[in-house]
Amino acid sequence: MVRNDCLDFMNDPRPLVIHVVYSFDVGGLENGIVNLINRMPPERFRHMIVALTRCVPSFCERIKRSDVTFMSIEKGEGHGIKLYPTLYRLFREHRPAIVHTRNLAALEMVVPAWAAGVPVRIHGEHGWDASDLEGVSRKFQLLRKAYSPFVSGYVALSKRIESYLTDKVGVRADRVRRICNGVDTDRFVPVATRGEIPGSPFNDPGLVVFGAVGRLQAVKDHANLIRAFGELVRGNPDAARRARLMIVGGGPLQAELAALLKAEQLEQHVWMAGEQSNIPLMNSGMNVFVLPSLAEGISNTLLEAMASGLPVIATRVGGNAELVVDGETGLLVPSADPAALAGAMAALLADPARAAAFGAAGRTRVCAQFSLDAMVGSYLSLYETRLCAAQPGSAAAIQSRNALH
Repeated sequence: MVRNDCLDFMNDPRPLVIHVVYSFDVGGLENGIVNLINRMPPERFRHMIVALTRCVPSFCERIKRSDVTFMSIEKGEGHGIKLYPTLYRLFREHRPAIVHTRNLAALEMVVPAWAAGVPVRIHGEHGWDASDLEGVSRKFQLLRKAYSPFVSGYVALSKRIESYLTDKVGVRADRVRRICNGVDTDRFVPVATRGEIPGSPFNDPGLVVFGAVGRLQAVKDHANLIRAFGELVRGNPDAARRARLMIVGGGPLQAELAALLKAEQLEQHVWMAGEQSNIPLMNSGMNVFVLPSLAEGISNTLLEAMASGLPVIATRVGGNAELVVDGETGLLVPSADPAALAGAMAALLADPARAAAFGAAGRTRVCAQFSLDAMVGSYLSLYETRLCAAQPGSAAAIQSRNALH
């Protein structure tokens, strides 16, 4: 176990929230935790992040608060039940008011939290992965049902996930709260003209750059995007001359996707930009944002693109249809359908005025409905409501502290 203690937790009166994740590395789920902790008023709660595998130091640096502790459990192969004694001791030592687990890989850690007497155990469902794209696996439904008695309350990031928990898993509706991701609309802003990105081969203002941001893993389906882009440029001389594709992100499929680019003879048309920390800069170098995923919850990268004033093309999966109004803020296409994706890219390439209108409408929609402040406020309300219900004596303390701030 690796730990980095930033303050004396035992002598700090603020309620402690321990966020338990499978890993704390680049990803939409993890970036949501970063946004939540950075924006949450520090006087309300203190935080610890526990990764069952590893907290990656470079990603931990995105947390700007100095009072956050990171722990890496270094989980090996096999069932997580082996970690129960370790997590039980951790919870007993630090006495968190709330343990917040996320997704199925961390769900089982509500059991040692319950055994250690943690008063509030919240579980967040952010979406499904490539092994269960539609949430139809009976095994996974039963697993979630088995752990349900140990969970105080659930967070669903989309309407579809909320319905999954109530209809398929059997969780009572009053135990589920839908909280969509929020986006920092001050950090992600439109630019008047497409910006230059250091190192990009596509800074020529005469080009039209389609861009994708996301970890290179199967569920994001970058292979479909590459094949669709190949169809676009091979079947359209104007696209071959002007259209380019930028893929931002690192991950396990990097070599496989590089080989696909070579096979599709797209090496001069596609830039694999790798992992980047300055996503606002990368977005500024795009004309159109594309999200080709096989499954999504509420996508941070999609929200960030819309806040950046980019027209978007996304697959009609998960929460994407909750964010993108088809034909108004962007285009929705079937997943794993390169012809449909190529057609959507061709449509926006041919009609820049329509693309610009999509981008402006998307920015307006995000500012009105998906602000970061609204997201943080919802989590604060959830944490404090659940804590007051579990520890009635804490209600007066929370109300008094809130009145002072």
